Amino acid sequence: MWHIELKKLVRILKQMVVAQGLTYEYHVRNEQGNIEETQEALKSVNLSIEKGQFVAILGHNGSGKSTLAKHMNALLFPTGGTLWIKGMDTKDENKLWHIRQTAGMVFQNPDNQIIATIVEEDVAFGPENLGIPSEEIRKRVDTSLQAVQMTEYKDHAPHLLSGGQKQRVAIAGVLAMKPECIILDEPTAMLDPAGRKEVLDTVYRLNQEEQITTILITHYMEEVIHAHRVIVMEQGQIVLDGTPQEIFKRVEFLKELGLDVPQVTELAYLLRKEGIPISEEILTIEEMVEGLCQLKQKQSN
Repeated sequence: MWHIELKKLVRILKQMVVAQGLTYEYHVRNEQGNIEETQEALKSVNLSIEKGQFVAILGHNGSGKSTLAKHMNALLFPTGGTLWIKGMDTKDENKLWHIRQTAGMVFQNPDNQIIATIVEEDVAFGPENLGIPSEEIRKRVDTSLQAVQMTEYKDHAPHLLSGGQKQRVAIAGVLAMKPECIILDEPTAMLDPAGRKEVLDTVYRLNQEEQITTILITHYMEEVIHAHRVIVMEQGQIVLDGTPQEIFKRVEFLKELGLDVPQVTELAYLLRKEGIPISEEILTIEEMVEGLCQLKQKQSN
């Protein structure tokens, strides 16, 4: 029996995130403050995320995706089951600071995460609270701002920045804590297309170049096509888990869940319904153009 437990421990330590039977219940109270009912936001979720992976989590409002994200940063604690971050049990109060340093979180509204009046002071806030020496803080601030391409704005006031720039400053503030994992809870929901592109380019680059484990919570389908893995949640449970190609070929099932697919993927789906034999794993315009060119070439031959 002991060797089975040892294997389990080794597996947990090798992963960035491991959830086993993760359950979270919350109480619905009436105006008098009495509990009227108990609802499950997460229902026995089993999940593991490898170090360095880029994982996107999809689901409509109320599916449990944001609740899961908050567990990964130990903002919420399981009412059942267990969640480990790099082998640390999130229910262990002695490990909370280590967990939150390991797994940093970026929220939907950057204004809720930016507190200083100067960009570089805001980025320095986290390390200062950890008691990091001044010279090291200077290095971290410079490195973090460079990573999100905001160095030229270090002396600016955050409230004068665009939405995308503010979100990049918020990400820099998390990076200054030197996390091994970043959880982004719908970070582009309040941004225009230009701001969304700024933030997503930053996220992709950090994952690819810095090997930071990235967990992106979103409802924009186009944002997840470059992820290593996509997880779809519904009613507090994981209902799909696979590569973007594997997930988005399930067009009809996703629509049943109230979710969309990338526009070009839906176009390919409609073409196949009309009898045109094009691939069901098309995610980008480039792939669509290539597929159509191949069809035309076959017809010419």
